[in-house]
Formats: sequence, C-alpha cells, structure tokens
Amino acid sequence: MTALLVLRLGGRMIGIHAVTIDCAQPYELAQWWSKATGWPLHEETEKDDEEVMLVAPKEPYLLFIRVPEGKSGKNRVHIDSAPEGSTRDQEVERLIGLGAKPYEDHRKADGTGWVTLLDVEGNEFCVCRSQAERDATS
Repeated sequence: MTALLVLRLGGRMIGIHAVTIDCAQPYELAQWWSKATGWPLHEETEKDDEEVMLVAPKEPYLLFIRVPEGKSGKNRVHIDSAPEGSTRDQEVERLIGLGAKPYEDHRKADGTGWVTLLDVEGNEFCVCRSQAERDATS
C-alpha cells in the first residue's frame, strides 16, 4: 500500500500525492530543495522540464511547475519542516548556508517557536523544532 498523507473530510478520505510550488525555474528550485531535504529529483528529470518532481521517501512529493508570472505576495500554502538529527537552530543555519534568506523569527526565550525562511525564489517555509526538541519540552 502506498503511504499517503490522508485527510478525512466529512467521512471521506483524500490522499495528498504532491505539494505543488509555482516557480520561474523548476529545475533550479528543485535542485535547491533536493539539497535542503536530501530527496532526489525524479529519475526522468531533464533540465528544461516545465515540471520537476522531488521524490520523498513517501508521499506527498514536492512538484515544481514553471509559471509565467512571478511571486506577488505571501504564499497561501507553505511547508513546515522539522530537522532530523539536528536542532531547529542548526537547521536554520544549514539552510541559510544553502542560500535561504531569513524572513521572520518566531523563536521564544523558552526554546519554542519557529523561523520562517525564504527559498531561493522567495517562497516562505518554516523550520520548526525537531522531534527531540519537542519531546524535551512536553
């Protein structure tokens, strides 16, 4: 059975196959996210493709699609990430090292909170605390 993110809606279920991100340069943005996540580009990907899929260990995948218009406002949907094997703050520094830009810092003195970054095309995403960090404060 394929592992899908499943949502229950009024007694029905839908599976989420992919989260799609509109962008100007799908191949380049997918390469950046591949470095950020460690997930590979789909094996049939070519540099000039209009759509590029990043293959996660299980669905949902990330799909980058070329659109003619640029980003004009805040994302209506964004990705919340949590590091595996490091802390939130270490992950923020790693992603900034890959080219992400700081956007909003929502970290609190007690160690809770998150950081909103911008990817290389200006799309917002959040870096939350790792599971270990969440477990330590629960």
